[in-house]
Amino acid sequence: MARNEKLFGAIIAGKKDAAVEAVSEAVGAKQDLEALLEESMIPAMKEIGDRFSRNEAFVPEMLVAARAMQAGLALIEPELAARGHKPLGKVCIGTVKGDLHDIGKNLVAIMLKGAGYEVMDLGVDCDAESYHKAVKEGAQAVLLSSLLTTTMTYMKTVMERLAEFPNVKVIIGGAPVTKEYADSIGAHGYAADAGGAVGAVSACLGRA
Repeated sequence: MARNEKLFGAIIAGKKDAAVEAVSEAVGAKQDLEALLEESMIPAMKEIGDRFSRNEAFVPEMLVAARAMQAGLALIEPELAARGHKPLGKVCIGTVKGDLHDIGKNLVAIMLKGAGYEVMDLGVDCDAESYHKAVKEGAQAVLLSSLLTTTMTYMKTVMERLAEFPNVKVIIGGAPVTKEYADSIGAHGYAADAGGAVGAVSACLGRA
């Protein structure tokens, strides 16, 4: 199946209505929705993520692209579930305790859904118990987000709480977070931005 240029372009441009229209047409035509996701929708979000990494796109562009992607996903997720489509893995994501910022977290959650993962969004101000509960409910990877240096240190507390789950991967990110800090607390992965988070999760879970 060739790339659906209408859908690809709509997501990159952040045109939600156009994305919904393109997905609706594909559903109505009984097209291969897994191929639509993998060849048009995921590449579109990867492209906008790459542009963001190169400083060719900024947070507003990322947000509208993510919203267009989410609108399209909302149409095909029930169809994929009905056809027995299985996610690549189950992950949870949340902003750590004391931090109420959610834009970056929300972007990562949408991009992970688009990449084929089942995502448990725990919200903001998440304590260690929230992540612990999510792992007990099947999360294979835990993503910790922080925008403040004062809350970033709580990531180590979460790591310690999850020590009983050696097979669960922890990936951290956010404005003040660095690869050096991730290594210092024993995190399994680090992402500098939303686009990099998907790659980090895929690498940690062996899906890269």
